[in-house]
Amino acid sequence: MVFARFALLGASALSLAACATTGEMRAEAPVDTTSVATDEAGDAAAAHEQLFALFADADERDLALNPLNALFRGDMRYADRLGDFLTDEYTEASRADAQLNLEKLEAIDRSALSPTDQLAYDVFKYDQERALKSLAPDLVAVTQVRPVNHFAGFHTFYPGFASGQSAAPFNTVEDYQNNLSRHANYVELTDRAIARFREGMDSGVLETKLTIGNVVSQLDTQLAMDIEESPFWMPVTNFPEDFSAADKARLTREYRVAIEEIYAVHARLRDFLRDEYYAVARDSVGLAQMKGGPALYQHLIEGTTTLPLSPDYLHDLGLSEVARIKQGMEDIKAEVGFEGTLNDFFDYVRTDPQFKPKSREALTQTYYDIGKQVDEKIDDYFSLVPKTPLLIKPYEEYREQFSAGGSYESGAPDGSRPGTFYFNAYDLPSRLTTGNVTLYLHEGAPGHHFQISLARENEDLPSFMRFGGKTAYVEGWALYAETLGYEMGFFEDPWNRYGTLQDEQLRAMRLVVDTGLHAKGWSREQAIAFMLQNSGMTETEVVAEVERYIAIPSQALAYKVGALKIQELRKRAEDTLGEDFDIRAFHAQVLDTGALPMPVLEAKIDRWIAAGGG
Repeated sequence: MVFARFALLGASALSLAACATTGEMRAEAPVDTTSVATDEAGDAAAAHEQLFALFADADERDLALNPLNALFRGDMRYADRLGDFLTDEYTEASRADAQLNLEKLEAIDRSALSPTDQLAYDVFKYDQERALKSLAPDLVAVTQVRPVNHFAGFHTFYPGFASGQSAAPFNTVEDYQNNLSRHANYVELTDRAIARFREGMDSGVLETKLTIGNVVSQLDTQLAMDIEESPFWMPVTNFPEDFSAADKARLTREYRVAIEEIYAVHARLRDFLRDEYYAVARDSVGLAQMKGGPALYQHLIEGTTTLPLSPDYLHDLGLSEVARIKQGMEDIKAEVGFEGTLNDFFDYVRTDPQFKPKSREALTQTYYDIGKQVDEKIDDYFSLVPKTPLLIKPYEEYREQFSAGGSYESGAPDGSRPGTFYFNAYDLPSRLTTGNVTLYLHEGAPGHHFQISLARENEDLPSFMRFGGKTAYVEGWALYAETLGYEMGFFEDPWNRYGTLQDEQLRAMRLVVDTGLHAKGWSREQAIAFMLQNSGMTETEVVAEVERYIAIPSQALAYKVGALKIQELRKRAEDTLGEDFDIRAFHAQVLDTGALPMPVLEAKIDRWIAAGGG
């Protein structure tokens, strides 16, 4: 949801421009290079100020329109609301903001900017053009009427957010009052979602039976909880000690009433989806079979990968990568002396008790140990590390069944709230320990935690670069971070290497399965069979993954596309720079300006290589 350095953008534009000279030096008419440099420096400074004034203005408008973005940054000015999502007014305001931003950007002389300011200009332009495309009426018509599924819905985000265990603070009476106001906003939003679903019933743009059935199950689970056992009640059980008895009594009463209203709206949503919507929902699972779906899928691919790639190209790339990685697993099978087919080998690892977590507590300790081992090696590969601490914990039980194997939640920009690496301890007999190292490298350090925290901590970046993100970069970096386990020595153990190849295979299979589902008419069962045949994943894991791709088309494409691009850029740098290549400097270049579109990152690394990699 809300949801990502070196101070390159804080470097003085004056110092860069002052290095420039123009004109031909002639004895009879020497050029006053000091004057020229001063003029250029003045132009660059003026353009810089104009550009960053636009960034600040655009950011303020965005925060007012999207209050959760502010709250996750620790900005409490709009903490009493969630936002007017799913309204026509919100859509129009978002569209008007993007148009205004592009008009103001066009008025700035890009050629007068420093190289790093030009990079910020380019990313901002990309973001605004992308936002405008996403808000085109034909795309809004096929997205807004499908406001909830089991993987992307406020009903999955809000309980944890409102529990006091997330970004929203619960330190003062005002904090508690803000949460009550957000509860009322949430009830309005959920009722609004029902109305949008009804519009889709009228227009023929429908969500799938599979995703809606999962949402009904999620809501059943939440509604089965007693109010005092729900996440919404947790702030009441954790009142600050300095609250007066009168405030505690009043807030307890008001929270009970507000939570009863949340339960009531959850029941309304559940009953509507179960009793009215499910019957007309799509039996098919891919966008290819949905009205307006093919155009939406191409749009999503370009947004997710930041590249103009076709479903056919991505499908073929995935098949090629699947074959390559499968051979690597054949090699491990031979190395450990296993006799039998590769699928027999997969079954052996799936079922042998040595590869199962012993308990929730033991699994937690395993991740603590991995974190310590990574910390001991990190300085050899990174000169730039976040100050934000990293917390390791399992998903809460109320949401673990439908959650991925792991995820990352960002910390506060000032480091006061840690980033969190979540791992899934649901159905432990279905979990395998072979992938623990890889999951930590991806979600924790040096994966998402480094990339997101370093961006957020860098106050010299404009806010949209500190807090925004491109999926291909964000997930590509995390998958690239997994591969550093080879250099760090973690994958000398064949079982850890088996685990990382299985995880890499998952990302390769995603290219095949996502495009198969949404462009080639694959069924859920066909996608599940392909993944079980080509990997050692358990059926529980595969089902969760496939249903995730059905719920959020194209997101799964980002991992391999982004990682392959970063690996390509590293090889280019190594080949060109030779002995002058410094892995710590390369990583700093990749990480120090936030999550860039792939073409912008490539241009930046090419400039760094041309300058000698210093």
